[in-house]
Amino acid sequence: MTIKHRVVVAGCGGMANTWVEYAKQRTDTEIVGLVDIKMEFAQAMADRQQLACPVFTDINQAIAETGATLVFDVTIPASHYTISKAALEGGCHLFGEKPLAETMNDCNEIVQLSNGLGRTHAVMQNRRFDPRIRAFRQLLSEGVIGKPGFIGADFFIGAHFGGFRDAMDSPLLLDMSIHTFDQARYIVGANPVSVYCHEFNPPGSWYEGNAMAICIFEMSDGSVFNYRGSWCAEGVLTSWEASWRVTGEHGTAIWDGHGNPYAEIVAAGDQTGKFIRDYERVETQLPDMVNTGHKGCLDDMFASLEEGRKPETDCSDNIFSMAMVLASVESANTGRKVQISDFMDAAALK
Repeated sequence: MTIKHRVVVAGCGGMANTWVEYAKQRTDTEIVGLVDIKMEFAQAMADRQQLACPVFTDINQAIAETGATLVFDVTIPASHYTISKAALEGGCHLFGEKPLAETMNDCNEIVQLSNGLGRTHAVMQNRRFDPRIRAFRQLLSEGVIGKPGFIGADFFIGAHFGGFRDAMDSPLLLDMSIHTFDQARYIVGANPVSVYCHEFNPPGSWYEGNAMAICIFEMSDGSVFNYRGSWCAEGVLTSWEASWRVTGEHGTAIWDGHGNPYAEIVAAGDQTGKFIRDYERVETQLPDMVNTGHKGCLDDMFASLEEGRKPETDCSDNIFSMAMVLASVESANTGRKVQISDFMDAAALK
């Protein structure tokens, strides 16, 4: 097969291995350069993955000298804006790890740049590419429980990372919540309208910053999304996919993040006068997926280039998930409800 995608990988830490190994399996893709702020890290990646490509410390030089058409951004969040700008202005499409950027101004600028230049910028939201969440979304989109009115997600994990997360001001919101927020948008097919967030650090926390948050989002379909999250919860942990309850006109849909989602809906027949009605359970069928998680998301990113469409996790979509994160932080800091429309740059959405 002809090589269609000439890839420069920016960031050669541990996570980059997943991206590199995926690219090596594609017959239409070649890794033509590795970039890291430390040359020895880039060379170590080349040696580990048996790549004969050149290594660089400068992304612009790497793009110019290799004729790259695509950049993988697997750098730290603080570098995402710089890498994105260099890749898009250098004539490349970009696939990157979350977050889109660290500030809304930077996020807005990246979306405008991607749209203006007609180049793809896709963000890794691997939790969308799970057959269980896709079955959950299908259950709701088919109207099994009727129109949703409430979406609840509980995320309780006791994560002892050590390192930079322990010193962050808002480790849960800034480093993890985007996954659950993006899942909520995906599940109900709606975008955020406003948020009120209370953030705090509970007793026993080993984080310096606030490791727990409760958020109330008003969504564009009229529903309310309630997020309850903790990164310092010891015992009775939820799944990393969170535990979900969606209530609708005719019933409730459940996904505990471990097993298959299901619903309980009001049973057929006349139940006039019953204080508590009878319910019937509706099971789901999981879709067949060749790849899931990171590989599933990368499949969609590459397919979008082949099919001339935007990927599911295009920056113009992902910016709404980023807005949920950053507006939550602002709400927590100010103690007030934040309107998403006031928080985002409308020009980035055109």
